Amino acid sequence: MNSSERRMKLILMLQQANRRITVDKIAEKFDVSRRTVFRDFNALSEMNVPVTWDKYHGYGIMQGYKIPPLMFTSKELATIMVGLNFVKSQVDKKLVSDAKGVELKIKEVLPEELNDFMESLNERMVVDPYLNFGVEKMDGGDWYMISSAISENKSIEFQYRSKSNERISGRKIDPYLLVFYRDHWNVIGHSHKRDAIRNFVLDRMSDIQILKEDFVPYGQIDVEELIFRSDETSHRIRVDVYESALKRFQANLPAKIIKKLKKKPNLFRIEFFFDNLDFINEWLLQFPKEVKLISPDILIEKREKLLNEMIEKIN
Repeated sequence: MNSSERRMKLILMLQQANRRITVDKIAEKFDVSRRTVFRDFNALSEMNVPVTWDKYHGYGIMQGYKIPPLMFTSKELATIMVGLNFVKSQVDKKLVSDAKGVELKIKEVLPEELNDFMESLNERMVVDPYLNFGVEKMDGGDWYMISSAISENKSIEFQYRSKSNERISGRKIDPYLLVFYRDHWNVIGHSHKRDAIRNFVLDRMSDIQILKEDFVPYGQIDVEELIFRSDETSHRIRVDVYESALKRFQANLPAKIIKKLKKKPNLFRIEFFFDNLDFINEWLLQFPKEVKLISPDILIEKREKLLNEMIEKIN
């Protein structure tokens, strides 16, 4: 950490502390000598930062003093740009628009040299180019309204268009979690209609209303359990994966692996639960030679049917 970064962090540390801090604690925090801490305080004084001192309790900062909210190092700014470029590459056009708005606001308050750095990164950094350039942007649903309901533990009502038959029906849920998958937002929550945890795709929701009634989640919210939960609609799937594709398979599998067994030096048996067999059937096709489907039989039948349909289209 260079001196400029350390002094910026020192200001934040003094501003956020509930009580004064001694030189020894500051030196320990930044792993520097007491002499370096005193030099930092001299530098802050030259910058007109109102540092206060009490011989019994140490250093603080004048109450009410505020520093500019955006004081970034070049590395921190580069990290922000990676995040913004990732959001701008997504298919949700509202999310893309919001990311561009954040980017403009950051540019307005940056010093000139960092602004030039940000412009350079923006022009020469591409995150997920296939999504960025190859997919039409679309409405992804009102994720912000639902996030507000989640933060306040408020139930919501909405009209929902079923994926299976396109029928529209009224729903009421206690929203627990927002999840953004590769191309869409989902909300996971307790369905009052089913009296169970259910998943809803945001772009199939309309007329969303935040209700006045509060809800108390059933126990502690377990994010991993909510995302990878299994129920009566889930199927136990077994596949054999060759070691050459194992890392890529595990990194992209849209499920939690429940069992992994090494069958041969270069072959692993993987087991997981999944509810949408049509989706996982198509997903597995990206591993045509590296993954062998073992069970269930219904998925094997779907695989044979899909492959035959593909062959027919060639002919």
